[in-house]
Amino acid sequence: MDSATLLARITDYASRPNPYPLYAELREAGPVVPQADGSYLIGTYHHIAALLHDPRMSADPRTRGEATHKPPFLRLDDPEHHRLRTLAMRPFGPPHSPGRVDGMRGEIDRIARELLEPFEAGRQIDVVDDFAYPLPVTVICRLLGVPHEDEPLFRAWSDAIVAAADVRPGEDTAEPDKAGDQARMEMGGYLLNLAEQRRGKPGDDMLSAFANEPDPALRLTDEELAETAVLLLIAGHETTVNLITNGALTLLRQPEQLDRLRREPELLPRAVEELLRYEPPVHMRERIPHADIDVAGTLVPAGASVVLVLASGNRDPMRFRDPDRFDPARPDNQHLGFGSGIHACYGGPLARVEAYAALGALLPRLGSARLVEDPPPYRQNAMLRGPRHLAIHL
Repeated sequence: MDSATLLARITDYASRPNPYPLYAELREAGPVVPQADGSYLIGTYHHIAALLHDPRMSADPRTRGEATHKPPFLRLDDPEHHRLRTLAMRPFGPPHSPGRVDGMRGEIDRIARELLEPFEAGRQIDVVDDFAYPLPVTVICRLLGVPHEDEPLFRAWSDAIVAAADVRPGEDTAEPDKAGDQARMEMGGYLLNLAEQRRGKPGDDMLSAFANEPDPALRLTDEELAETAVLLLIAGHETTVNLITNGALTLLRQPEQLDRLRREPELLPRAVEELLRYEPPVHMRERIPHADIDVAGTLVPAGASVVLVLASGNRDPMRFRDPDRFDPARPDNQHLGFGSGIHACYGGPLARVEAYAALGALLPRLGSARLVEDPPPYRQNAMLRGPRHLAIHL
C-alpha cells in the first residue's frame, strides 16, 4: 500500500481497534514518511525521542500561523511554557507540594473500592461508564476543589475539547474546533468563578492555592488560571480513563497474565509501566519545526506538521525486545507513554497512582469476568485512543 496514505489510514475509524499493523508498516517505510496532506509521520523510537528533546521543534500551533488565541501551556514553547508549567506545578507536585499526590493514595483506593461495591457476580457492567471514567474525574475534581454535584458538567465539555484536539487529515475541522473553543470557554469560566469564590477563603485544593498565591510574581492571570485549570481537568482524567480501560481489556484478553498479577500483586507497578508501553492512552503528538531540519536524511520544512507516533515507538523492535508481547515484568521499560522532554506529562505520577488503585481493585473481580464484545466500540479519537464502552459480565 502507499505509505503516503498512512496517516489517513491510521486515523480512519476502522483502524481504531488495532492500529498496530499500520504502525509496523510505518516503521518499515522509514524513520520519516511524508504524507499526501503535507505532514510527516515518524514512528521509530529513537527518532521520536530525539525530536521530543529537540529545541527546534515547536508545540505551538501559532508557529504555522493557525491559531489566533494563545493556547494552553501544553502547546506553548519555552520560556513561556516553562513559566506556566512551573506555576501550575507549585500546588501539585515537588518541590513545593511534594505530598499532594502521595497524600491522596488512601482516598483514591477508597474511591476505587466504593465504585466497585455495587458490582455483584452475575451483573453486566461497563468498565468505562461505571468505573474508569468516574474514578479519575472524581479525583481531579477533589484536587481542584470542584463540588461533587458539579462533576457531571465536565463530561460534555471534556468530550468537545478532546474531539477538537484530534488528528484529522484532510477533514474540515471548523465545527469541532468551534465546539471545542465554546466548551473550553464555558469550563474555564466555571473554574475561574470557583477560584474567585476561594479568594481570601482558601480550602485545601489547587484552585484555592492558585487564587491565594501571596507572591505577585508567581500569580497566574485570570486567563492563565482558567486555561491551566481546564488543562488540569482534561489532561487529568481523559488519559487516565484510557489507561485504566486499556489495562482491563489487555488483562481480560490475556488470562495467564491476569492470573499472574493476581498471584503476584507486587508486580502491579511494573505492569502499569508495561501497559503505558503496550496500550498507551496517547498515541500521537504533533510538533512543528521552527526552521528547515534534516531528520534521518529527509528535509522537513519549517512550519510542516510532524506527527510523532508515540505508540509506534513503544512497539519498535529496535528498542524493545519482543515488543508485541505484553510482559508485566518487562525490564528496562523506558516507554513513551507519557511523552518525553520538556512536555513530558506532569500528571504522570497521579495517573500511575490512579492506575495502581483501579487495577488493584479490579484484579479480584476480573478473574471470572468475560468480555461481552471484543473488540469493544472505540472512541472516535485516534490520538487519545481507548474504548468508549467496555462491557463485561461478572
